[in-house]
Amino acid sequence: MRVEEKQKALSAWHKLLEEPKIRMDAEEQYDELLKMADAMEQEGLITAGEWRQLVREAGTRFAQATEGLGGGT
Repeated sequence: MRVEEKQKALSAWHKLLEEPKIRMDAEEQYDELLKMADAMEQEGLITAGEWRQLVREAGTRFAQATEGLGGGT
């Protein structure tokens, strides 16, 4: 059923958002989250609006993870 498939995919996406894989840096996590969101939209599991929300969440997490990096003193 598509509802179960959607729930499973969103659950996996949120798990990666909260718990990146071992040795996965912020950029790799961000890229993987975007790929997962793209795949869910292409498969028709999520709407364009839901896709945008996931991309925003991934971007926020990336910004938080990289905040202060390379910014000097």
